[in-house]
Amino acid sequence: MNEQKIPVRVTETDKVMDVVVYSKRPEKIEVMLGEGVHSVKCELTPTPSGAAYVGSVMGREIVYERSCEQVQADVEVETHDYRDSRRR
Repeated sequence: MNEQKIPVRVTETDKVMDVVVYSKRPEKIEVMLGEGVHSVKCELTPTPSGAAYVGSVMGREIVYERSCEQVQADVEVETHDYRDSRRR
């Protein structure tokens, strides 16, 4: 299975890290940090302005810097049924 990864920024250190996407919807993104038994699941929710998604894992805040509209467009592209485009 090809896992999707997204870059998130740890606000405390300003470092960017790639995390595995567990589920992605415009109202919530669930990601997995780490691997194996050391992995931690985190829920990213939109900010009040809708400019980014934020979440907290083990006391650290992480930010996915894409707007709700951009994530909605990403979800639509990922779930597009290409079989319909071949019909005549």
